[in-house]
Amino acid sequence: MSAGRLGAAFTVAVLVMVSSAMAVTGVSLVASGDPVLAGVGVGVLLLVFVGGVLVIGEVRLGAASQRLAERLAAEGGLPYDLPGVTRRASGRLDKAVADGVFEVRRREVEAAPQDWRAWWRLAAAYGEARDPRRGRRAMRKAVDLERAERNR
Repeated sequence: MSAGRLGAAFTVAVLVMVSSAMAVTGVSLVASGDPVLAGVGVGVLLLVFVGGVLVIGEVRLGAASQRLAERLAAEGGLPYDLPGVTRRASGRLDKAVADGVFEVRRREVEAAPQDWRAWWRLAAAYGEARDPRRGRRAMRKAVDLERAERNR
């Protein structure tokens, strides 16, 4: 198991434990008979539900992203680094280099907006540029395009 998967599994396990404790507390508050405590209990249960939906969505996106990376690797599309790009010892790119890679990947998506591979590479470039919110949005687009391609 890779370090990323191990970290995600650990995080999900901790969230399940915390959510379970919150759910038990929420049920106890609802069952207390006090209308104010019952209202707080319903709020706690809603938080557990919303948190669960969000975690499931992120885990599914991560699994789909990994599946697309494996498909790209099988097609010879990895590594996604541009020729001549060197990484620091930490594995990260310098900010200026990451910005340059991002611009190349953005132009690739503009040239081929229906290519999931271009969107996957753009999502990775967002990660290098330290913009995870937009990276997740681009990865969702890549997953949707690849799913549509598979279903054709």
